[in-house]
Amino acid sequence: MTDHALERVRAAKAAGQPVVGILCEFTPRELILAAGGVPVCLCGGAHAMIAPAEVDLPANLCPLIKSTYGYHLTRSNPFLEMCDLVVAETTCDGKKKMYELMGETRPMHVLQLPSRSDEVSRTLWRHEVRRLHAALQERFARPISEADLRAAIITMETERAARRDLAGLMRGERTPLTGRQVLELRSLASGDPADLAEYQRINAAPPEPRHSGVRVLLTGVPVPHGAEKVVDLIEGHGGLIVAHEHCSGLKPLEIRIDAQAADPLTAIADAYLHLPCSVMTRNDGRLDLIRRLAGDFRAQCVVELVWQACLTYDVEAVRVKRLCADLGLPYLRIGTDYAPGDTARIAVRLEALFEQVQAA
Repeated sequence: MTDHALERVRAAKAAGQPVVGILCEFTPRELILAAGGVPVCLCGGAHAMIAPAEVDLPANLCPLIKSTYGYHLTRSNPFLEMCDLVVAETTCDGKKKMYELMGETRPMHVLQLPSRSDEVSRTLWRHEVRRLHAALQERFARPISEADLRAAIITMETERAARRDLAGLMRGERTPLTGRQVLELRSLASGDPADLAEYQRINAAPPEPRHSGVRVLLTGVPVPHGAEKVVDLIEGHGGLIVAHEHCSGLKPLEIRIDAQAADPLTAIADAYLHLPCSVMTRNDGRLDLIRRLAGDFRAQCVVELVWQACLTYDVEAVRVKRLCADLGLPYLRIGTDYAPGDTARIAVRLEALFEQVQAA
């Protein structure tokens, strides 16, 4: 998927299409598509980028932030180097301050994200989305019409629906894909007809169901390309990830937007504000989603992944653990970074969790 996305973005760039980098699921891809651009995810998943980043950033910062910034400093992410604009959002203090440094040398637009979804916050967020709408029109000298927005909504709704169907293939006793394969069926560049065709092909004729293991619901932080260490450990030691609740999985696929809404820009803003990210308070929506996914996918346990220094997810893990106790599901919190040094310790803990499940 990475190679395919790179080929597509290079072709778009050569054809004069703007390339817009995004760093979080809160950035509405629909606006970028409506502006004639290609939205590309820039979240860093490479451990090799941590050391370059620590020249400027503290060592005890989230590895996703450091890896993303390391790519910025070394100019070794071809997607980032092709970006005509980077759209960032204030989902955490670490990201927010890193954007200040990145923005010194790259064109950047920062969305100020409220931490609640009440009426006041909704008004503020609608303003931020309209500000992005205006910024894209100005930067790319192209008006964004209602028709453009509605067409982009249809594109993303079709893509999200296809990816929800892919995730649904994991509901059976045996599954046609592994959790790692489901995770990889997610392009770095959204809105590609070729990707949609591939999603639809697999949904129409999935592989023979043959995978089994202790059924795991994986929750917590995003898992960017290159940072699948824990995913591989889970599925290499007796587990099968049947549901990815996190932002690289099902969470953003819960977004649903009516292309026929009276005001499509407002409809986009309102839909994205309901993402149950740990930056939100109270984040009851995430607990509701975990509860529903655990039932739908018949999870036998929950593994929560927390990147080093991700304080919002780390604190929220207390509530997730309580929920799992209420549901009668064994729970394991894994705090780690991108380095491989703790893989043996994590593997032992996972094996213990799976033995507990099998003994029940």
